[in-house]
Amino acid sequence: MSICASSSSSSEPTPPSTTKALIVHGVAVGVAVAVAVGAHAYFYLSRSRKFRSRVIGIIPARFASSRFQGKPLRTWERAKLASTLDQVVVATDDEKIADSCRGFGADVIMTSESCRNGTERCNEALQKLEKKYDVVVNIQGDEPLIEPEVIDGIVKALQAAPDAVFSTAVTSLRPEDAFDPNRVKCVVDNRGYAIYFSRGLIPHNKSGKVNPQFPYMLHLGIQSYDTKFLKIYSELTPTPLQLEEDLEQLKVLENGYKMKVIKVDHEAHGVDIPEDVEKIESFMQERNLS
Repeated sequence: MSICASSSSSSEPTPPSTTKALIVHGVAVGVAVAVAVGAHAYFYLSRSRKFRSRVIGIIPARFASSRFQGKPLRTWERAKLASTLDQVVVATDDEKIADSCRGFGADVIMTSESCRNGTERCNEALQKLEKKYDVVVNIQGDEPLIEPEVIDGIVKALQAAPDAVFSTAVTSLRPEDAFDPNRVKCVVDNRGYAIYFSRGLIPHNKSGKVNPQFPYMLHLGIQSYDTKFLKIYSELTPTPLQLEEDLEQLKVLENGYKMKVIKVDHEAHGVDIPEDVEKIESFMQERNLS
């Protein structure tokens, strides 16, 4: 009681030690607030202006899978038109392809024959580059007529989705491609994140027939990754669904990572089987693209 009475009624000056403690406390609080505000501002600026800003496009190409002679050239020409790419390179394990690509002006990174898929080839090429990048776009040659707007779209989608490590694109599936195992289908959730990819028709209704009213989606042969995740991906062991469907993107989903998907209006002209070569060459001639 005496202490309380003394503190409430005393007119004596505050002891120097107490004043000093109050000053130190005030400074500490001020610094803490400043740090918090500064950290928030830095986080905002890094996310709004610089988040995943350095982007490279890599076109993986290997002789063993070459089905269309002009794929690397056509794909490279289209990729160079994308505004989000700071650099475009071809990653290959074959000197013939490398020489051909250098002949039309492309930068080439030589990779090993041991790469099991395009994603691993992109990762190896990335490690050999001197410059560091935040995002890698895997521009598969199976879509030699990919539109640069699609490339820009998946890059921007990944930049806008910090919880995703991977982004890709889909377009409307044509009914005649519904049961073609070379045309990969995709389903997404209400927020635009991938649920599953399959060579079979998904979703698959009880009748076993195509529902003309349902908006089935076709996966396009292009995807982008956060470069930090790309290193992790190569170290992940193959997963059951990935092996069963022979789709490398399923390893991402099976390991619990998020994948952002955008839908685009794109007339797909993938080169998946030898018969597609004649179709795409005819398409290019009709539109004076050859």
